[in-house]
Amino acid sequence: MPKPFLMLTSRDDEVVAADELEALPRIGGLAPDEVVRVRLEREPFPDIDPADWSGVILCGSPFDAGAPEDAKSPLQRDIEAHLASFFDLALDRGIPYLGVCYGLGTLTRHLGGTLDTDHAEEISGPELRLTPAGHDDLLLQGVPDVFHGYVGHHEAASGIAPGATLLVTTEATPVQMVRVGERAWATQFHPELDLAGILVRINEYADRGYYPPSERSRIEEGVRSVDVSPAHLVLSNFVREFRRS
Repeated sequence: MPKPFLMLTSRDDEVVAADELEALPRIGGLAPDEVVRVRLEREPFPDIDPADWSGVILCGSPFDAGAPEDAKSPLQRDIEAHLASFFDLALDRGIPYLGVCYGLGTLTRHLGGTLDTDHAEEISGPELRLTPAGHDDLLLQGVPDVFHGYVGHHEAASGIAPGATLLVTTEATPVQMVRVGERAWATQFHPELDLAGILVRINEYADRGYYPPSERSRIEEGVRSVDVSPAHLVLSNFVREFRRS
C-alpha cells in the first residue's frame, strides 16, 4: 500500500477546510486514504519521520508569513517555528515537499528571502509563464509555456530567495513557483483549486479583504473565463513522482 502524503493546513474556516480536503486528493489523483491531514490551528505539529510519508504538502492559510513577528499570534509563531525545523529536515533529508501560497511564504522567509504586499493579487486566474528552468522541471511536465492558475493573496515574495530557482512567473507577481534543491517546490498560485473551489472561497472570503464586495460579479466572471487545468499538473505530477510504498 502506498505511503500517504501529509497535508498540513491551518484553515479556521470549516467550509474552506472541508473543500480543501476533498479537492486536493481528487485533483492530485490520490485516494482518500493516501492523505493524512493535520490541522495546525487545532492540532500539535506532527513529528515527521521521512520513512512514514510519500511527501508533505503545506496548504494556504489565513496567516501572513511576512507580518512583523510581534503582530503574529502565539499560535502562528509556534507553527512557523515548527515549520522552520521541518524545512531544515526536508531540505537535508530530501523529503518531497510542495508548498502552496503560505507554503511559499514560509519557505521564502526560511531561506532568507523577504515578503511584501507590493505583489498582492485579488482572487483571479492570471496568465502564468514558465521560465527557462521551468521548461525542464519535473513538476511542470505537460504544462504549456503560458497557462492560467487561481490566485488570491495579501503578500508575495519580493524576489527569488537565496538557493531557490524560479520556475513560473507573472508580471504582477514575479515569483509564482520555485524549486529548492531536487525535491522541494512551492507555488504562489493554487494547483489544488478548480472552479468549484475558487467559487467557494469567493463566497467565504466576501468580507475578509480579499476583494471589494462590489466587485464580486466581475471577479466571478473572471475566474469562470479561464481554464486552470494545466496548473493542476503541478500537484498530480508531484503525486505521481513521489508516491511510494
